[in-house]
Amino acid sequence: MNIQIYGASKCFDTKKAERYFKERGVKFQSIDVVKFGMSKGEYNNVKQAIGGLEKLLDTASKDKDLISLMKYLSPEDQEVKLLENPKLFKTPIVRNGKLATVGFQPDVWKNWN
Repeated sequence: MNIQIYGASKCFDTKKAERYFKERGVKFQSIDVVKFGMSKGEYNNVKQAIGGLEKLLDTASKDKDLISLMKYLSPEDQEVKLLENPKLFKTPIVRNGKLATVGFQPDVWKNWN
């Protein structure tokens, strides 16, 4: 497995995901998505794996104005705005090659081999 966890340092679900893999002896790469963002290529791979931009957007974000603005933008502009403002990503985003999940989903992860 080649696990990457895109998360936020203050996100409890990110910490739970890291603990899940640590307890099972699975090595992973942890990336602070708020600090470092996500490349366009990584974003496209994750978006394709999970089924769309809507599942990546954290509608409970503290930046209510930006979330409200996103509703009125075209899908292309939403993607640009999301990549410019990585704090809007729902975390953790866990990748294993072409597979990906958003949020804490141990039921999915245990089937990854």
